[in-house]
Amino acid sequence: MDDFSPTREDIAPTPADSAAAEGMSCASGAEKMKAQAIASGKSEVMAQLEADYPKGPHDQPQSMCPAFGSLRVGLRMRRVGTILSGSACCVYGLTFTSHFYGAKRSVGYVPFNSESLVTGKLYEDIRDAVHEMADPKAYDAIVVTSLCVPTASGVPLQMLPKEINGVRIVGIDVPGFGVPTHAEAKDVLSAAMLNYAHGEAESGPVQAPRTGIEKRPSVTLLGEMFPADPMMIAAMLEPMGLAAGPVVPVREWRELYAALDCAAVAAIHPFYTASVRAFRSAGRKVIGSAPVGFEGTDAWLQAIGDGCNVPQARIDTARNAFGGAIRAALSENRINGRITLSGYEGSELIVARLLVESGADLRYVGTACPKTEFSTLDAEWLEAKGVQVRYRASLEQDLAAMAEFKPDLAIGTTPVVQKAKENGTPSLYFTNLISARPLMGPAGAGSLAAVVNAAIANKPRFDRMREFFGEVGKGDNAGVWENTPVHNQAFRKKFAAKAAASRNAVDSGEAIGS
Repeated sequence: MDDFSPTREDIAPTPADSAAAEGMSCASGAEKMKAQAIASGKSEVMAQLEADYPKGPHDQPQSMCPAFGSLRVGLRMRRVGTILSGSACCVYGLTFTSHFYGAKRSVGYVPFNSESLVTGKLYEDIRDAVHEMADPKAYDAIVVTSLCVPTASGVPLQMLPKEINGVRIVGIDVPGFGVPTHAEAKDVLSAAMLNYAHGEAESGPVQAPRTGIEKRPSVTLLGEMFPADPMMIAAMLEPMGLAAGPVVPVREWRELYAALDCAAVAAIHPFYTASVRAFRSAGRKVIGSAPVGFEGTDAWLQAIGDGCNVPQARIDTARNAFGGAIRAALSENRINGRITLSGYEGSELIVARLLVESGADLRYVGTACPKTEFSTLDAEWLEAKGVQVRYRASLEQDLAAMAEFKPDLAIGTTPVVQKAKENGTPSLYFTNLISARPLMGPAGAGSLAAVVNAAIANKPRFDRMREFFGEVGKGDNAGVWENTPVHNQAFRKKFAAKAAASRNAVDSGEAIGS
C-alpha cells in the first residue's frame, strides 16, 4: 500500500517548539506537558481525550500508569505486535508489569534523546521500526503507543502508513496527562481498532470469525469480564433468539468485524466512551448496565429485548427462566456486614449492586472512572438504596469513607486494603479477589458471599494481632532500631507544616505531577 512518507522537514517542530520540547521530561508536570502537546500539533488529540475522559475535582486518580491498559489489550490479542515510545523508565515499568500479569511476548521499544526528540528523528525511528516489524507471517496488526514525552513533543503518529505488507498499523497517544486511568486506556486502543475495522468492512469483504458466522442477531459485550460471564450471558439471551457476540476488547483482529456486525451493544463497563462512538458511527444501539442480581438482570433483559426488537413474550420467557434461579442463589448466599467498596476497573457499580442484593449493608462505592450515560441507572439504583456513589474517587475520599462508615469489610485498591489492615479492619483487593469472579446471572448471584463472609469473619484475628503487636512497626516507629526511638516534636511540627503546604498547592492546581 502506498502512503505519503513525510520528510524530517515536514514533521520537525518550530524553533520555539524545539526549545520547549528539549526541556521536556516525565517530571515536567501534567499541565506543562499538556500545553506543550497542544503547541506541538496535538490539540485535536488532547481535546478529544479531554472530552472522552473528563477529570474530576483532582488531577487524576492515584492508579497505575494508564498506558498499561492499552498495552495489556494489545498483548492479549493474537497476531498483534506492540511498539512503545516513551521514557526508558516508563517503558521498563510497563513491560515489567505486563509480564508480571502473564504476557508471553516481546514489546518493541523506540528510544529517544533530546536531539531525536526535537529534530523529528524520533518519528523516523518509529517509522523504521514499524517497517522492520511488519511481517504478515507474524502479525495482523502492529500497535504503536506514544507515551507522555513523545506525545507532548508532537510526534505525529497519524502520519505513519496505515498498512505495510498487509499488516495494519494503529498509532495511539496514551499520555498520563490526557488519559486518567488504565481502564480508559483500554478504550483508547479498542476504539482505534474498531474504527479501523469499520473502514475495512465498508471497503469490501472481511475475514469471518474463527468460530464462524453467527446466524442469530448478536449482542456485543463491551468491557473485560470473567471468562464464565459471556457464557452465562449467552444462556440468558438464548430464549430471546439472541446470541452473545464478541467481548470488546477483543482477542483477535477478526473479532472486530463480528463485534461491529451486531444487533446491539451491551456496555457492561460504562466508561468505553470512544468505543461507544465507534459503534454508534456504525449505526449500533448501545445499552447500559449489566445482568447482575435479580433486579439488575430483569431490567437488563428487558432493555436488551426492547433494543433488539424481540417480542415481549420471548423477553418474558427469558426473564422468568432466570429470575427464579437468581432469587434462589441470592437467598442461599447472604452477606452479613457493613462494606465500603472502591476500585479502578470500572465495574465497581455493578459489583455494588450485586453486594446490595446479596444483603450487604453497603455504604459507599468509589470508582476511579467517570460518570457516563451508561452508569446512570446503576448509580440511581444504588443511591435509592442509601449508597453513596462517587466518581473519579481519590484515595483520600476512599479512606475518608472507610473512616466515616467503619465497615466490617473494606473492598478496595492496594493502599485502601493496606490502611484497613493497619486499622484492624478485614479487607479484600477489588481487582484480584472481587472483580475476577463471575458476576452475571445465576452464577454471579452466589459468587461473592463465601469470600466476603470469610473475610468478615477474620475480624477477631485482626484484633488479636493488633493487641499483640501494638504500635511496633507503625509510622515513624517502623524499621530496625538499635535504641528506643526518641520523638523529635520540633521536626514533626516543621514537617507537618510543609506537608500541609504541599497538599494545598496540589489542591489549587499549582503543583500537579505527571
